[in-house]
Amino acid sequence: MHRERLYRTEAIILKRRDFGEADRLLTLYTPGLGKIRAVAKGIRKPTSRKSGHLEPFTHSQLLIAKGRELDIITQAETIHPFISLREDLLRTTYAYYVAELVDRFVEEGVENRSLFDLLLATLGRLGEEDDLALAARFFELHLLALVGYRPQLFRCVECEREIDFEVSFFSPAEGGVLCPNCGKGKPGAKKISAGALRVLRLLQTSDYDLCRRVHISPQLHAELEALMQRYIVYNLEQELRSVKFLRRLRREVGIHGGEMR
Repeated sequence: MHRERLYRTEAIILKRRDFGEADRLLTLYTPGLGKIRAVAKGIRKPTSRKSGHLEPFTHSQLLIAKGRELDIITQAETIHPFISLREDLLRTTYAYYVAELVDRFVEEGVENRSLFDLLLATLGRLGEEDDLALAARFFELHLLALVGYRPQLFRCVECEREIDFEVSFFSPAEGGVLCPNCGKGKPGAKKISAGALRVLRLLQTSDYDLCRRVHISPQLHAELEALMQRYIVYNLEQELRSVKFLRRLRREVGIHGGEMR
């Protein structure tokens, strides 16, 4: 194998599926290459040395060989295992959610170092924080900004009037908030409370250390999540599998407040 056919990269494992008799096809997110796919040969064999380094959400250092159709992972070493994300079902599901968001919003081969850093930091937060919903909302808003879907939260998207903390409207189709005059009767526009607008603005414009100090009631969490899910589903034109699972998990184990409905 020629040297130029090999390359090294950090990667976060977004998802995997069985491929052939003993292989797996992995979707990876990297700092310099964006989203890529690669095959881990023989990883499903009990003797595989790579399997523990290529679990979902693991941050690893990889040596990859370029292939004709699919690249092949030849070496893997864990940088951050994020073990807590696999020890708690709720944390696992939130991790699947943020990974699925990246996978759905990002095309292959588009470099976005800021998004890689955001994903890496979010996986760490999901493994440690108590308010997982807040970490998810922060991730959603900053992901949307990085991939070109940043919602307008400060001015009416129609008349451009600056919106104060009044009862206004949010329209996924229009891409943000509408003042009371423009939003009333607008198809698909729903009221957004002053509290929800205040929190969304904070999450969109502040760093996480500041945002995590905010206490959000279960009712406000529910409003924020419903609003963000409507916006995300509108732009993706489909609902995410992880959201459906999280809703079912919530019903089955009786989780209340701050979880997706």
